[in-house]
Parts: sequence; C-alpha cells; structure tokens
Amino acid sequence: MEILIVEDDFEIAQLIEQTLAREGFLCDRAADGLQAIEAVQTQHPDVIILDLMLPGLDGLEVCTRIRQKNQQKDPYILMLTARGEEIDRVIGLSTGADDYLVKPFSPRELVARVRALLRRSLRHAEKNTTIFTSHFILDLDRHTATRNLTPDSPEPLDLTALEFNLLATLMSAPNRVWSRTQLIDKLWGNDFFGDERVVDTHIRRLRKKIELDTANPTFIKTVVGAGYKFEDSLD
Repeated sequence: MEILIVEDDFEIAQLIEQTLAREGFLCDRAADGLQAIEAVQTQHPDVIILDLMLPGLDGLEVCTRIRQKNQQKDPYILMLTARGEEIDRVIGLSTGADDYLVKPFSPRELVARVRALLRRSLRHAEKNTTIFTSHFILDLDRHTATRNLTPDSPEPLDLTALEFNLLATLMSAPNRVWSRTQLIDKLWGNDFFGDERVVDTHIRRLRKKIELDTANPTFIKTVVGAGYKFEDSLD
C-alpha cells in the first residue's frame, strides 16, 4: 500500500514516514499543495495524509481538487491539522476527506487510522449476486453499476469502491431509512474513526453521479432527523 504524506514541516513529515515505514507501508512526500496534486496524478497513492495548513494551496483546496479529478485510484484522505475546532472538522469532511486527525497525535493512533481506512474496501465481500431496481443494476460480483433512465440506454456509472458499497447498501433495502450510525456500522464497522457527518459527504458525492438534479434528488432521499433511504420512483 502506498501513502502520500503532504506536510510542509520536515520533522513532522519525517516522523510520519518513519512511523508508517516501520509498519511496512511505502511512503512518499510532498511539501506543498501543488506537489501533492502532481504526485497524486503520477503515483496513485492508496492513502493521502494531508496537512490542512500548507504553503500555496491549503489542504482544503488540495482535497477539493483531488476529489474533482477522475483518478486511476480514488485515494482515502486523512486530514491533519493543529486546530481542533469543530468547524474545521466539518469543512474538511465536506471537501471530501475521509477522516480527521488533530495534532499532536500519537504514532499508534496514526497507524490505527491508516489501517482502518485501508480496511474499508475489504469489508464488503458479498455473495455473487445482482441488485436490480427499475433504473439501476448493481453486479456485486463484477463490482459494476449501471443506470438506465430510458429504455435500452444503459449508462455505466464510475463509482469508487466506497460509493459502490454505499449504493449497494441503500439499494439492498429500498425505502428503508438508514441512520448515519447504521451506515457507518454497515460500511466501516469497528474500524471507523471520526465524525458521523462523513456519511453526508459520501452521500453528496454519490448523488452527483446518479442523480439528474442533486438539489432535488430522486433516488437517494434525505429523511430529516432520521437518515437516508433509496427510492426508484422516476417516471
């Protein structure tokens, strides 16, 4: 597994690299936002450890740009910051970060967070089967998703592993309301560290790929005060 460390403080970056290298991870470094974006495009890391406060482009902008691009891999992003205010955590997660770690942190916690992120995509070894609704087909064996909004016009969906698993979970029980806690337990289990609102971030990203109008979603509905549910009622 390859990890990109984006940190402008040399000593902190070195400490992170040494800690992860001892655990068998391959690491590379970037000292600013532009280097980070270039490294993501050329090296395709599995996890990015991204400092919030960077020279030039800050971590929020870097995170946003990474999520906007179609990458060979869709890396997990663990955001680091010396600031612990709730608003910073919310903003970081809203830009597409998967987890959030406040400095100072222990090496043991850092390793645990990274391992938890990497295990997320391994939690969904389902039986070979296919989920059908009126306008969607999910092949759990081949890990492919197709949307068919008009007769005989199938459209492959380019979903990340997490987005696919989230959609499969919602589609597995149409009209069932899933709370954030239930979705976290289903998708990440005991490996989850962080804020429950990371679910909202992934719901927004999934909606951008399957909805005709993300402002008025047809398929993934918000149930205020309860959670989310999948409906396939497009006429």
